[in-house]
Amino acid sequence: MDSDGTPRNGEGRLFQRSPFSLFINQIQKKKSSAEKGKSRHPSKSRFFPQNSHCEKSEDESRKGNSTDTSRSETQSVEKALPAEDNAPSSATKEELALCEWRVKQFLNKLGKQPSNKILDLNNCVLGASDVTELIGIIPLLPALEEIDLSWNDCIGGTLGPLTQQFRHLQKLKVLQLSNCRLTAKDIVYLGEGLQVIPHLEILDLSWNTNVGGRFSLLTHKIPKACALKTLKVIGCNLTPEDGESLAQLLNRMHDLEELDLSINKMIGWSLNSIAQELKYVSSLKVLNLSMCGLKQGGLQCLGTALQHLLELRKLDVSCNKEIGGGFQNLAAHLAGLSHLEILDLHQCCITEEDMAILTQIIPLLSSLQELNLSSNKSVGLSSDQLFSRLRFLPRLTSVLLSNCSLQHDSFASLAEAALHLPELMILDLSWNKCVGGNLKLILKALNPGAEMQVLRLSSCSLVDEDILGLAAVIQDRSLGQLQKLDLSYNHHVSNHGWTIFCQALVALDQLSELDLSLRPSLHCDCGEWFGQLLAALQKLSLFTELGLQGWVLSKVQQQQLEQFNGENKRNVRFDIWSET
Repeated sequence: MDSDGTPRNGEGRLFQRSPFSLFINQIQKKKSSAEKGKSRHPSKSRFFPQNSHCEKSEDESRKGNSTDTSRSETQSVEKALPAEDNAPSSATKEELALCEWRVKQFLNKLGKQPSNKILDLNNCVLGASDVTELIGIIPLLPALEEIDLSWNDCIGGTLGPLTQQFRHLQKLKVLQLSNCRLTAKDIVYLGEGLQVIPHLEILDLSWNTNVGGRFSLLTHKIPKACALKTLKVIGCNLTPEDGESLAQLLNRMHDLEELDLSINKMIGWSLNSIAQELKYVSSLKVLNLSMCGLKQGGLQCLGTALQHLLELRKLDVSCNKEIGGGFQNLAAHLAGLSHLEILDLHQCCITEEDMAILTQIIPLLSSLQELNLSSNKSVGLSSDQLFSRLRFLPRLTSVLLSNCSLQHDSFASLAEAALHLPELMILDLSWNKCVGGNLKLILKALNPGAEMQVLRLSSCSLVDEDILGLAAVIQDRSLGQLQKLDLSYNHHVSNHGWTIFCQALVALDQLSELDLSLRPSLHCDCGEWFGQLLAALQKLSLFTELGLQGWVLSKVQQQQLEQFNGENKRNVRFDIWSET
């Protein structure tokens, strides 16, 4: 290393001491030619914004009306020399090309294409040297609007030097650091870094467990009237104290549109405080409180808050088992959410009394598109009235009722209502034994113009009659849009039933996934239908995944699977169980 900080040939990385030490030397060496009247006209680079000093006009470089043109140019260059830790404010064509080359070299090494606005390094297995190089190129990309460093473990412990470069990113709007193993010190540095990127709109810190217990180190640094619109802290081990600090932050985030606190089981009672402060974020569109330890008291506070959240599009309070029996506290204000499109209540221990309330409220949600009531066994005991009223929600595209203990009457009501749901694309009836022998009821609701894309019938006690009826509907092209079909854990279907079904598969030209798995303990031999299945799959160009767990394949059948992809130039994933 020379005394002035310039790397010698072959010594270390380019710009090892600072990104622009070499630039300074190059500019200084060119002063003599500038004094002789040889001015440089920098060219544009897609890595710098159009208003950059790199694009100054010749007239601007001669500002000051000096009679000595060459001296004026020299003074202009000297004045524009960048500080060594700052982004370039003046550079020659060669210097800009060098910047661009360095960025390209780094991104190409990671299989990424250069972009002046988006730096996507999600799951790139970055190493320590990569992170060091990344820190060096950040100042070369002042027009960045999005940075995604998610799923790179080596980011943890490096946010100090990384966030110091944030002052160069005045246009940054998106910062994603999901699953980066952030440390306690990283949280402190990030809080300081957020103060110099005033236009940040999306911050994702999900799956960083060290955030738990330290979230206040970040929230206290976020300035008033910040521009954040999305805040995600999924699975961060947040504590009740973290929840309290978040509640205090809400009155400073008036533009917030999405708040995701899911899978933070310890946040507990602080959800009451959070719910009370939601009145300050009336523009909120997505609220996810799945698996957050929400209790009936918190549900009551949430119900009160809903009167201020009239723009809400998605509400997820799933996997909070202690709110069962408390929906009377939510109902009155839930009915006022005229824009609500997604309602997720799965695994909430919903009671029969709750179902009576939801039966009155859900049909009033005129914009509802997705309804998830799965894993609430009381739904099947009192749901016939609710299902019959789903006809008043013609925009429904997804109905998930897995493991709801549906009875024959409630299933019949659902099938009748499905006739009035022309946009239904996803239907999950898995683990409802009443479907077996009665699948024809729901199949009648399908017509050649049906939009169904996902149909899940796992563990529904299906019999030959059901499978043959499904095959007939497929051949009639009533499931022409189907992409995913789950028929797993239905061991009552005979070899004949599977054969007829496999022959009909060729009509599902949009199908990508099919699951015919059995319970692993059964170990049933594949019959003649296996050949029919492979013959059909050869004709399905979009098919990518087949589940055959629980079926025992002969050596010949295993060989046929091994040869399938090579002979048909395909890349189908086969999930099978084979004898050793």
